[in-house]
Amino acid sequence: MSQGKPRDARKEQRWRRWIRQWQKSGLSVQAFCSQHDLIPSNFYFWRREIIQRDAAPGTFVAVQVVGEDEPPPASTSALEIVLASGRSLRVAPGFDPVTLRQLLAVLEEVPSC
Repeated sequence: MSQGKPRDARKEQRWRRWIRQWQKSGLSVQAFCSQHDLIPSNFYFWRREIIQRDAAPGTFVAVQVVGEDEPPPASTSALEIVLASGRSLRVAPGFDPVTLRQLLAVLEEVPSC
């Protein structure tokens, strides 16, 4: 990340919304930008920036490894995700979605030991 100005979270969220809307719209970038009074070069910049931010290493999160013959710990998990490898991941309420996306990407690409 650059050492310039601090991130403007509202601006980033606004661009994330516009990019999601564009993806669902089926329009070209030029047509979408024209409809929303956006500058195409800004759109391309933010699309690339968001991809890079989402791919950047995240913060470490504590995990508890449970053996197959051990019962899962009692928790208030709101979600359980079963990966293609058969591994499962329990996610507690209040999770950070960016960190979860990064964790899932890593778990899906790394072969099991």
